Amino acid sequence: MDQTSAKPELNRILTLPLLVFYGIGVTVGAGIFALIGEILLVSGNLAPLAFLTAGVIAGVTGLSYALLVAVFPRAGGEAVFVNRGLGHAAGWLAGAGVAVTGIISSAAIARAFAGYAGSLLPFPEWALILFVIVLLAAIAAWGVRESVWFAALITLLEVSTLLVVIVFGLPLLNALPPLAETLPQSASAAAFTPVMAGAILAFFAFVGFEDIENMAEETLDPARTAPRAIFWTLGITVFLYAMLALVAVASPAREAISNSKAPVALLFSSVTGFSGEPVAAMAAIAMINGILVQIVMAARVLYGMANEGLMPGWFAHVSASRRTPLRATLVVALAITGLALGVPLVQLAETTSIVTLAVFAMVNLSLFVLGRGSTHPTLSRWRWVGLVGAAVCIAVLAFQASQWLAA
Repeated sequence: MDQTSAKPELNRILTLPLLVFYGIGVTVGAGIFALIGEILLVSGNLAPLAFLTAGVIAGVTGLSYALLVAVFPRAGGEAVFVNRGLGHAAGWLAGAGVAVTGIISSAAIARAFAGYAGSLLPFPEWALILFVIVLLAAIAAWGVRESVWFAALITLLEVSTLLVVIVFGLPLLNALPPLAETLPQSASAAAFTPVMAGAILAFFAFVGFEDIENMAEETLDPARTAPRAIFWTLGITVFLYAMLALVAVASPAREAISNSKAPVALLFSSVTGFSGEPVAAMAAIAMINGILVQIVMAARVLYGMANEGLMPGWFAHVSASRRTPLRATLVVALAITGLALGVPLVQLAETTSIVTLAVFAMVNLSLFVLGRGSTHPTLSRWRWVGLVGAAVCIAVLAFQASQWLAA
């Protein structure tokens, strides 16, 4: 077959720095700008430990993702991994779960953005929702380089905002009590409940790193670059979150921050003495970034599933001119629009956490199964990581279920 009739492929242009920016952009976003107050309320002085615990939970699964993407550097990561490890049906469930949670979370973020922007601009919420989704879908369809550069720019602004808060808050850390006084004083389950309850909330501020492997077919040397990008993303994110939590705990406005709807903006104001309005605006921009990276991710999941035979081949179409999965991007954008305009998302959004942990558990189990029967030395040597990761995910799910039952 000559080159003119060959099927277009995704464009391999992503380097390690760009992929790390993408990973941080999809991880550090609207979640941390909203969650820090709630975690402070739940965990108190133990909020930094809650973030570190969540980082460990994410890190175990992150290692599984890094090991698997090094062997299977394909778009549609979770669907590919689970399809190879646990079979066709489980692979479809994993891929569908990732795509659906990305779509639902994007719709929720779009509604939140419209609610905020609607208070500043003289437009109805439905018009703002349509505008932001159409604009971001167009960027996603235009090209992966443009999408990732746009996301990288917003990510730089987000991280810079958090770093400003951390740097200005460093002098406050001298007033914190010694570490030994803040740690749980017994090994009982009750003593660690504030840590675990906060860690479950904090865990979902880490969700996003796993989307890196969905960009594998657009990454240069993906078997080497993607795993390194996962580790860099998690390391930077853990540092930012733990330091921000320390500053929040030390802040004299701690109680107000824990009850605020814009906690990072209030924290910024308390440590710098300046207005928190620019940070509130940054939170809205973070929401835009969250929508874009989820559109990019969900479209690649559908594309990857189609290539694995888990979705109709129609979704595997790549635009010859833009080298992007145009049809999958269009379907994702339409689904986000429909949900954002017509569905109450509170109950739907609550289910995304369960689905995410369930998908993580399946990915971890896939590593263990593939490692047991594989001749690939990496998977065979590190298969125990999958077992540990699956156990951690299932334990967190069980803890969350027990909290719901006790409520």
